[in-house]
Amino acid sequence: MVEWITTPGLTDYREAEAWMEERATAIAAGKADECIWLLEHPPLYTAGTSAKADDLTDPDRFPVFQTRRGGQYTYHGPGQRVAYTLLNVGKRGHDVRAFVQDLEAWVIATLDTFNVKGEIREGRVGVWVERPEKPPAGGGDVAEDKIAAIGIRLRKWISFHGLSINVEPDLSHFGGIVPCGIADHGVTSLVDLGLPVTMDDVDLALRQTFETVFHPPT
Repeated sequence: MVEWITTPGLTDYREAEAWMEERATAIAAGKADECIWLLEHPPLYTAGTSAKADDLTDPDRFPVFQTRRGGQYTYHGPGQRVAYTLLNVGKRGHDVRAFVQDLEAWVIATLDTFNVKGEIREGRVGVWVERPEKPPAGGGDVAEDKIAAIGIRLRKWISFHGLSINVEPDLSHFGGIVPCGIADHGVTSLVDLGLPVTMDDVDLALRQTFETVFHPPT
């Protein structure tokens, strides 16, 4: 059974990390259910295990948190739905790469409920949308913007951290970093794409699509 928790307001990042550590330990010990935690953070940057110092272009803009999740620099802030996924990967296939692909598929299925076509790209973790109305990218390719980020950590095969979907964040806040180390593409949100989507709408879509991707552990 997966417990769903939605926390209103803005959650302190270190408090969230501490809670996830405790919950992951309890899940591994069989003392707690798996959990999806939906929340928002105040404006901040996080550095994953692959973060490069040069990608933090404005270190004084917002608080910067070093974290042991995978990935590079990411922004979190109001208007962005963070979904922390505390799931037993050991009982869900024992395959980290497949688990990350399932997270991507979950985001894509969620976006599809709003008629937004999310896509994945080789060598670029996260979910992207094409922006044909923008000037072409380098090489004449269709411009693409990132709409969701993914970064996880495992302890005893229990995942924590997770994903974030841009619903209506201040996109200028991404300007203090090179998001996920990718300078050639931009970022977008559901509202930036012209959709009057609320956080509640996204939460409902996440719950409706979860079981189409993640089946009960065996």
